[in-house]
Amino acid sequence: MAVIKHPAQRVGVFIDTQNLYHSAKHLYRARVNFGKILEEAVGGRILVRAIAYVIKTDTGEESAFFDALTKIGIETKVKDLQVFSDGAKKADWDVGLAIDAVKLAPKLDTVILATGDGDFIPLIQYLDLHEGCQVEVISFGKSSSAKLKEAAHAFTDMCDDPRKFTISSRA
Repeated sequence: MAVIKHPAQRVGVFIDTQNLYHSAKHLYRARVNFGKILEEAVGGRILVRAIAYVIKTDTGEESAFFDALTKIGIETKVKDLQVFSDGAKKADWDVGLAIDAVKLAPKLDTVILATGDGDFIPLIQYLDLHEGCQVEVISFGKSSSAKLKEAAHAFTDMCDDPRKFTISSRA
């Protein structure tokens, strides 16, 4: 599908932080360069909002990371890590991200999802059919759902230039 990107488009960027973090870690043993992702996703268009969905642990060691996101213009929505009695952990923002995208859609021409999670396919379909939004996805293609890539109006594969979108982890 041909996607038209023009400077007057109003865009919102919704970042599935955990998804990108784990992809970069497993594929490249690196951290994600969220500044470059935001720059690539917006592509010279009008950024209305950029929101990263993040998880807070008991240690609080991630607060510097949250501050860094804010400094580059990305709002953070924070949820506590859930730890169950059997030791299982859950850190899921899918519903929150989807609700925010639906709520903001009337103010946007383009919704950009930074995730490879196929659970967002119904969101893409809804935003396209009911809100008239162009929906783009940016993520690491090697760890992204093939059906998600197909459902999006455009897909930016960060695996095409991983050095641009990652920061080498320190030994």
